[in-house]
Amino acid sequence: MSASPTATPAASATGVALRVEAARLLVAVLDEGRSLKAVLAERLPGLADPRDRGLLEAIVFAALRHERRYAFVLAHWLSKPLPMASAKDRNVARLLLVGLAQLDALGLPPHAAVAATVEAVKQLGREGLAGLFNAVLRKATREAWPAPAALAVSSSHPDWMLRRFAIDWPDRVEVLLAANNSEAPLWLRANAPRFSRAALAERWRAAGIASEPGLAADSLRLVERANPATLPGFAEGAFHVQDLAAQLAVEALDPRPGLRVLDACAAPGGKTLGLLAAVGATGEVLALDVDARRLERLRGLVVSLKPSEARFEARLADAGQPAGWHDGRGFDAILLDAPCSATGIIRRQPDIKVHRREDDVAALAALQAGLLDALFPLLRPGGRLLYATCSLLRTENDAQIAAFLGRTPAARGLPLDARFGFDTGHGSQRFPGEDGGDGFFYALLERRAEAPQVSPGAAGSSSTARKPPPAMR
Repeated sequence: MSASPTATPAASATGVALRVEAARLLVAVLDEGRSLKAVLAERLPGLADPRDRGLLEAIVFAALRHERRYAFVLAHWLSKPLPMASAKDRNVARLLLVGLAQLDALGLPPHAAVAATVEAVKQLGREGLAGLFNAVLRKATREAWPAPAALAVSSSHPDWMLRRFAIDWPDRVEVLLAANNSEAPLWLRANAPRFSRAALAERWRAAGIASEPGLAADSLRLVERANPATLPGFAEGAFHVQDLAAQLAVEALDPRPGLRVLDACAAPGGKTLGLLAAVGATGEVLALDVDARRLERLRGLVVSLKPSEARFEARLADAGQPAGWHDGRGFDAILLDAPCSATGIIRRQPDIKVHRREDDVAALAALQAGLLDALFPLLRPGGRLLYATCSLLRTENDAQIAAFLGRTPAARGLPLDARFGFDTGHGSQRFPGEDGGDGFFYALLERRAEAPQVSPGAAGSSSTARKPPPAMR
């Protein structure tokens, strides 16, 4: 094995510290079971330089996207696994993932990546492993990597997820896997009607920032990634971050001015903003969520962006138990963005591949069914409910809706046009990467005009299992 490289400008103190922090973030996600979104929210703000934040985020995302393949490669190259007994051991072991991610997925200059990663080993107090790290990472730059025979390993997906994709979408498996491992674009929604998409795009163009409109009426995709807080209009509340597919959910429901609308699982609040804009000054929106912190952030978002003068209330409540919050008045429209497996947004949350378990799906499907049964009776006759998930699994999507329609004579499904994706027969499925958007499912349900409305106490009495598994939305 060759000697460890000496510190170079490429292995600056900042660069070494970033690699150490990346390893610690991976330990938090892979070994402590924490969500990537949560740990990034805690630790990214501590980095003053946006370039450092961007590099740290890119390394961690790449390592998680390809973790299973990297583990396979390391198992072939190491004579024995690195120890994982102590916190320091785990930080050091995860540094190898950091190194491979820089060389493979990110394509960073090998000398800089290797030097900074080896120096990080020393900073963690494992100087004796510096030579091993140097040899392994140099090997990664010079030799062909061992190729896994199993598709689940080469694509870094859990076996069960690949199996479900193969059952549900046999002609799309490899496309779905590749999309899940790709980088998601940055989508923004113009805060209409206060700010128009065209005016916002022109303002950015004048500042040298290129953008493209999407299928949703107020959507814009940045051609090159940027920190939204640095864009013209951010301080004025001219836009907010929201994926194309999530924006389309409000358009599928198509709420009109003056309507009373329920946003049943509302946080983080992007769809709530779209609903408020749609119903206008004469409308009313009630937003519910079971998480107090997320609901408070939603309130702050609505106050800062103020999309319309509509009556608005955000309430901490379990949407599946209407007896605890419903006042007896019917809703003209309900948006149910249901908790789900989140298999359609893996490119944005790659830790879903780590945290999600197959038995979560059955529990989530039961939760979704309970929410549908509880909320649909709260519609006024002729009212509409939009059921949406960010899942690719038919158990949570068209099979869920088929079962609901089978047990609910008062409900009927309504068609959606081609913007909303592939017609499954009981809803529309969008796949990750299509038109640049996330994977999403939509089903539009109407309450038959002749159907009687039930009392609030009768709905939701059989709802079960209110707390979903983590890292889903």
